[in-house]
Amino acid sequence: MGDVIVADNLVKRFTTKKRVGLFRSYSEIVEALRGVSFRVRDKEIVGLLGPNGAGKTTTIKILSTLLLPDSGSATVYGYDVVREAQKVRKVIGIMLSVEKGFYGRLTGRENLIYFGSLYGMEKQELEKRVDFLLELVGLKELGGSDRLYEEYSLGMKARLALARALLKDPPVLLLDEPTLGLDPPSARRIRGLVRELASSEGKAVLYTSHNMFEVELVCDRVVLINKGVIVADGTPDELKSMLPNIRTLELHLKKVPEGLVDEIRSFGLEVREPLQTPEGLYVLKVLARKPEEVVDDILRAAVSRGVDVVRLKIEEPTLEDVFVYFTDRGVKD
Repeated sequence: MGDVIVADNLVKRFTTKKRVGLFRSYSEIVEALRGVSFRVRDKEIVGLLGPNGAGKTTTIKILSTLLLPDSGSATVYGYDVVREAQKVRKVIGIMLSVEKGFYGRLTGRENLIYFGSLYGMEKQELEKRVDFLLELVGLKELGGSDRLYEEYSLGMKARLALARALLKDPPVLLLDEPTLGLDPPSARRIRGLVRELASSEGKAVLYTSHNMFEVELVCDRVVLINKGVIVADGTPDELKSMLPNIRTLELHLKKVPEGLVDEIRSFGLEVREPLQTPEGLYVLKVLARKPEEVVDDILRAAVSRGVDVVRLKIEEPTLEDVFVYFTDRGVKD
């Protein structure tokens, strides 16, 4: 159906109290969202990436009808999150925390059956769905189906939280940092399931995180948010191409003679200050859009000064480089 999630100029403010001394305080308005706009299409996983406090969870809560925006609008599956909140809730699965909202004295199976009954699911259909989901998220193989929730590890809690989000088989998933604090095997399982749900079942997924590595593994497109403002939107490759110097030529040298760095910079290249390794070599990083076109000039400059180049490699930029670049550009308060 094209655009499944549409956020249009969302604004959200909160009033907080700031203490001055022991007995005085004053009110301060915090702008959590300052005109946030983006879209998520069907079968697409979009990562909402940003530092802590950037506005990721606030956005998820507005889209899931848990918060009202102060201005702007949003639709999920064609339904307005304010005027048609009940319809929105029927088409979304939400995972806000891997630990909250479950009952410790119930088993994983009993927790899912309880929540499914609250959703109005028929008993026979619900039992089949719960059994399927326990196997899908790997809780059966871990013996977690009939174990008390209070005995669960953090990884098992995350799997159960994802299973709960999938109970109604919703076409839209809102996942707020679903692998936060998990061990690598559990995080890998969650990531793989999310990819499968989008590719095989056609679900639209909004996936918030501040883990650049994870977002690059999971997401088709990345929306970068900082201080409540969208600062970049595109596929990982598109965002990397927006960096001024997107590749790094890394040289490992036995020494850095006087004048070498200045000569390389005279080619119009950015050169980081040399760093010495524990082995006694010097690492020289040169940033260039097309390092393969300047590598001969750099090697010629080094050899003319009697420098031995021990190792040379070209590094592609990472999503972390994109994140640092756009957040360092700053957002005006």
